Amino acid sequence: MQAEEIREYCLSKKAVTEGFPFDNETLVFKVGGKMFLLISLEKQPTTFSAKAVPEWSEELRGSFPQIIGAYHMNKTHWNAITCEGLRKELILKLIDHSYDLVFNSLTKKLREEILTN
Repeated sequence: MQAEEIREYCLSKKAVTEGFPFDNETLVFKVGGKMFLLISLEKQPTTFSAKAVPEWSEELRGSFPQIIGAYHMNKTHWNAITCEGLRKELILKLIDHSYDLVFNSLTKKLREEILTN
């Protein structure tokens, strides 16, 4: 998958915003004001960072050399994913998982507000 495809998929999710809070190269996606995905627009092959539960992160890193602890992030909870060589279904599952983790960490009030809009 390319960066633009990942961007479009992220923006198709409820209440997602995008921005460049760190630099002009790293696009950050948030839900409820919290980051769930960062993607480098310049790096090739396409690479992004996403959250995952620690147990799954460990399993993923052991199974796929394209998935490692994310640079400058808490490596227990964040993975750096290089898309080259990974199935699209897995990439989308990783994005969904990250979004769901962050969405479910929001306050009940904010989650309900997002779901009703």
